[in-house]
Amino acid sequence: MDKKIRQYIGIIVAIAFYYIIHEGAHLVTALYFGVFKRINFLGLGVQIDVVAEKMTDIQMGVFCFMGAVATFTIAVILVLITPNICKMQNKLLKATFYYCSIIMLFLDPIYLSLLCGFFGGGDMNGIKLLIPEIVARTGFGILFIINVLIFVKYILPFFDVKYWLTNVRCDIILP
Repeated sequence: MDKKIRQYIGIIVAIAFYYIIHEGAHLVTALYFGVFKRINFLGLGVQIDVVAEKMTDIQMGVFCFMGAVATFTIAVILVLITPNICKMQNKLLKATFYYCSIIMLFLDPIYLSLLCGFFGGGDMNGIKLLIPEIVARTGFGILFIINVLIFVKYILPFFDVKYWLTNVRCDIILP
């Protein structure tokens, strides 16, 4: 399979995986609190709709926070299994796991630290019901920086052939 096709498939699967994990965490939380209303499909996005009037501020905060918790948990798992991923023979799976790792490590922290103010707030609207927004945004900013360091130290060496010449390495060539 052509390298570009592997990359595009990997990116598309990673985006779908993100939505399943992130919005799935919102769905499970909404079902747990008994406030699930419906799933909204918004163009390329998905949103879990709840009966907000039946929720306390703490429940709404937890509901909004759980998407980021789920993606962070999966990011940690992906980091831990990276050496095993690189032993796989299937280049498409390697590419997919690589892009999943990027999205899980970076999307929520960068959105919740920097971008949420430009796009209506999203989950930050609920998270700030639990802790002050500046504290939450700073925390997610610090998490973003930590995740960059984790990516450079623990993910990139396994996937970047030029960097990791002597040990286990992946054949995937990055864009």
